[in-house]
Amino acid sequence: MNRQRRKTENQKRAGDRGQWANKTEYILVVAGNVVGLGNVWRFPYLCYKNGGGAFLVPYGLFALVCGIPLFLLESSVGQYTQEGFVTSWRKLCPLAQGIGYGQAVVKLYDFSFVIIEAWALFYLVFSFSAQAPWATCENSWNTPSCMGLSLDSSSSNWTANLTVLKKHTSAATEFWERRVLGVSAGIEELGSVRWELALCLLACWVFCYFSIWKGVRSSGKVVYFTATFPYVMLLILLIRGFTLPGAWEGIYYYLYPDVKRLANLEVWIEAGSQIFFSYSLTAGTLIVLGSYNEYSNNCYKDCFWLSLLNSGTSFVAGFVVFSVLGFMAQKQGVTVDTVVESGPGLAFIAYPQATAMMPLPQFWTFCFFLMLILLTVDSHFVAVECFITSICDLFPKLFRKAGRHEMLVLFICSSFFLLHLLMVTEGGVYIFQLIDYYGMTRACHYFMALCECLALAWTFGADRLVNIIEDMTGQRPSVFFKLCWKYVIPLLSLIALILYLVDYKHLRINQYVYPDWAYALGWTMTLSSVVMVPLWAAGQMCFAAGTIRQRLSVLCRPAEDLTWTNGEAGEEGTAVELETTAETT
Repeated sequence: MNRQRRKTENQKRAGDRGQWANKTEYILVVAGNVVGLGNVWRFPYLCYKNGGGAFLVPYGLFALVCGIPLFLLESSVGQYTQEGFVTSWRKLCPLAQGIGYGQAVVKLYDFSFVIIEAWALFYLVFSFSAQAPWATCENSWNTPSCMGLSLDSSSSNWTANLTVLKKHTSAATEFWERRVLGVSAGIEELGSVRWELALCLLACWVFCYFSIWKGVRSSGKVVYFTATFPYVMLLILLIRGFTLPGAWEGIYYYLYPDVKRLANLEVWIEAGSQIFFSYSLTAGTLIVLGSYNEYSNNCYKDCFWLSLLNSGTSFVAGFVVFSVLGFMAQKQGVTVDTVVESGPGLAFIAYPQATAMMPLPQFWTFCFFLMLILLTVDSHFVAVECFITSICDLFPKLFRKAGRHEMLVLFICSSFFLLHLLMVTEGGVYIFQLIDYYGMTRACHYFMALCECLALAWTFGADRLVNIIEDMTGQRPSVFFKLCWKYVIPLLSLIALILYLVDYKHLRINQYVYPDWAYALGWTMTLSSVVMVPLWAAGQMCFAAGTIRQRLSVLCRPAEDLTWTNGEAGEEGTAVELETTAETT
């Protein structure tokens, strides 16, 4: 491989599509994307639910054999090809280009996470109130069964207090369900648009537009604030959490190792799922972000440091969350396991209620929701930028003209703002949960990981990939990575996919059961990304010229092997007549 030739080609391509101004921008963008809600809320909850400190064992193993190897695989593919998550496969293994189209579909569902940003902005505005509206029952939306924060915190009879809690609805829950969401009886009753949430949603999409309208030239500058400031907030909340009464009881619940839980297969599956989710694996994001790097960037070293940052942030965030939950448990006279909830319940019910019990509640509420917004905003605009980059790489002549990129960004942001108005209706939370459960399901991640490894480690060649990384970075990856790409990750992904299908359960929200048509719609969302891989492969095989063997020979071979460069054939050599067929496909 001619390193200098490849560097020259990539420099020319960088002039057409842009490049990070410096290494710092790349690190901050990737860090801002991978460090998000999955670290601050999902990881602590899973750790508590699945054996506390014992959960760190499967989590650490999956980070080692799946997280870091896949991180290196995807970022190096982007850096080498200088393409988005669709066209990169055209260069490496044309038959597998359906992986890129499947990832594009998943990205469209991924846009729906903007609604969490809108919810957080709504709470941020109310944090300036003289008295937190989620702390009292004297508001127009409260019901007779509402219970404020007047429960006797000096009582040591937690069983009695728990009985009271079960008979009533907390003020924080009523604020969330009745004031913020205005939640209806089900997805069948969408109701009207919540105009305040619609304004918050509009603000989120406007910020997204101006963050990415100039491509990496604008997004690379925004992350200097959005990727670093959450760590300041996290540090402030961590210090505050440690000083709260009852904090250490919550931390004990967080870290106490229940070794018996390791015998439960579900614990291992959820640990693997958390790695895929928080590392942004198999979503195409790392491919696109890596494609804006210089050819000689040391992506081998980057993957270790960024993976350590990701998992380290998850671990520290657990102390922030559970120190506050321990404080709440002591205040209410109950045990920690009765106040902790997963997902939106933890972020928008438990924590706001906890800050209302602290001195200077407005300040702590402001810090918390500002951190929540900044954690989600990075992931949101990076997802949109990755999708737009891949579209521009698919149609470079159309969208690389002056002003065309800005128009495309405006069209995408405007269209999805209008579409997401459905999620700020009274039944919108049911739509969001449906998209979250089916559109970005674990099955999609496992399937894409399996396909990526088969296409790159087996068809393209693990040895060739190792040589490419060595050529780019000057460091040869350990044989451990080859073993993971070829055997460990495909095997684990296949097993996890089978277990997911065998143990599949329909989505439910509390006692609400979705209608049959909603479940059918959900499975349509799941299959819409998965079927892209076999459909594209079948289509290419049908329309390519030659015998079946010739078609496979062309479609499974990298583009550089099918063309003559500087008067020489590619690395493995190829027949001249195949060039026309490759260009056609």
